[in-house]
Amino acid sequence: MLIIRNYEEFSQHLGQELGCSEYHKITQDQINKFSDATLDHQWIHTDTERAKTESPFKTTIAHGYLTLSLIPYLWKQVVDIQNLKMEINYGIEKLRFAQAVVVDSEVRLKVKLVSIANLRGVTKANIGIELEIKGEKKPAFTGEAVFLYHFN
Repeated sequence: MLIIRNYEEFSQHLGQELGCSEYHKITQDQINKFSDATLDHQWIHTDTERAKTESPFKTTIAHGYLTLSLIPYLWKQVVDIQNLKMEINYGIEKLRFAQAVVVDSEVRLKVKLVSIANLRGVTKANIGIELEIKGEKKPAFTGEAVFLYHFN
């Protein structure tokens, strides 16, 4: 795991791949809980019997936003950013969903430091993100997560 303590250490990795997280299995229980939390109960996510016969995937799929919500959890497996007063999720840019994540798939986050800027003492980092699906050529999504870091 990469440890970053300040802007200078972070900026040394500009343009570099920072690594990959561990794989995380997407279960039906996680999909159902996400459905409840977001009030999105579309059958393609929650109705396992209907999905077997009517879905082109022949099983349920994770919500695209469920896969996005894993970014902070998986990001923290790759990089440990220390010496912080505060960290803010600032945005997601250039996001494209490329492939559905079927239930029981394993996914991991691959990250790269695309850009970094010191904005009057606040570090703005654009992190290239790709959610890989184990055994698949196409990722679930690609884009850039934007974080603001207030170092001590």
